[in-house]
Amino acid sequence: MGRLVIVSNRIPLGSNPSGGLVVALEDAMARRGGLWVGVQPEGEPIDGATDAGEGVITLDGAPFDRAAVCMPDRLYDDYYLGYANSVLWPLCHGRTELIDQQPRYRKAYEEVNRRLARSLAKMVEPDDLIWVHDYHHLPLAAALRAEGLQNAIGFFLHIPFPTASNVFALTGARDLVDWLSDYDLVGLQTRRDVASAMDVFRQFPESQFLMDGSIRFGSRMVEIKSFPIGIEVAGFREMAQRSEARLAPRSRKWIIGAERLDYSKGLPHRLRAFGKLLEQEADLRGAVSLLQIASPTREDVTAYREIREELEQLSGAVNGRYSDINYTPIQYLNRGIPRDQLAGLFAQADVGLVTPLADGMNLVAKEYVAAQDPDDPGVLVLSSFAGAFEQLGETALIANPYDPAQMARVIAEALLMPREERIARHRPMLARVEEEDVAWWSSSFIEALEAKRLGGDFLDLLGALPEGRAASASA
Repeated sequence: MGRLVIVSNRIPLGSNPSGGLVVALEDAMARRGGLWVGVQPEGEPIDGATDAGEGVITLDGAPFDRAAVCMPDRLYDDYYLGYANSVLWPLCHGRTELIDQQPRYRKAYEEVNRRLARSLAKMVEPDDLIWVHDYHHLPLAAALRAEGLQNAIGFFLHIPFPTASNVFALTGARDLVDWLSDYDLVGLQTRRDVASAMDVFRQFPESQFLMDGSIRFGSRMVEIKSFPIGIEVAGFREMAQRSEARLAPRSRKWIIGAERLDYSKGLPHRLRAFGKLLEQEADLRGAVSLLQIASPTREDVTAYREIREELEQLSGAVNGRYSDINYTPIQYLNRGIPRDQLAGLFAQADVGLVTPLADGMNLVAKEYVAAQDPDDPGVLVLSSFAGAFEQLGETALIANPYDPAQMARVIAEALLMPREERIARHRPMLARVEEEDVAWWSSSFIEALEAKRLGGDFLDLLGALPEGRAASASA
């Protein structure tokens, strides 16, 4: 049994790397041996790193091996801020009008993945499983195949998969299916994402859909499945219980929203809805506040500067209209909050607002559920555009972020919901979050990828069948 090789944009740092993804994969990597590989701008040296030669650095001190391939700063910026976050991010979140397709961005994106593949090919052993993470590395399997690797390679996309109509806003749209088809297994967050991916493949006549759910694209075979990511429930609940963070005054009801400052999160829509709530429900003025945490991200991208300014204006307008000496309706924090403090704030909030316009999963929804007191829980208000909707939508309150009046009514319902109904709604959500946690997610994907490795001889045989026979098995 080979090692588990994880590839992501950046490697986890520190002597005891933390975070949900690391927690999920650390056990599997410890059991079978593990290597985590990423990329690193040359202008951002890592303390304690060892120069391994040929542009590769390594880090000791973790339960698994870590290596990073160093890239020139300009190349890294054009790959990361350029193609990844100014082309693929808006594409996947349905904001095609924000796509900035500069030729140098695409060249840098492919070059970074080629360089990463060349270095990675020297580190990988024949029996290793390779698991690539996220939109930064869509072409990596193709680049690894070009280096001669025959390993089982899986890919997981943490953000939404673009619709077929949006994909064709991408110059070289066919490249997307070419890149994906060099993976053995592609994992997506939701069934809705899987349907979108299948629809994209259907746009190309080479695609053949087989009875086992796999897609044959030319001579290659790929399976696309939903693997909804979860959280480490017990650890997050323990943080919430230990946290010293406090919402004050406790006599007031509190609504909480917490996410990165991103146009996909629907934050301006949320502030407008809260303003509409105070306009429509005079009894709630002075009795409820919204704590909105929006941690900065990608501040060099114009769209992010614009949304920050919009949020400042909206929160100022609501506060200017409804504040008094002892009451501020919106507490807007444009900074990150330590995760242990955030867990404590979730535990105390009467309502958790998770209302994105587009989201792969949105783990805040699951963290809010996990942090609640089962005997007196708060209420999750959820957008159907969050990936978490597929797992939690039956018992959460559903809000339409595009309709501020409807969202205001749903928030009012959440604030006034009796304890018995809150418990009845929370119980099945917590059970689902506990059952389908982050360990379940990682083990499900690894087992499916391992099956691809073990079944490689059969798949090679199927791929070699004459065109007509393979087509007869298509769905």
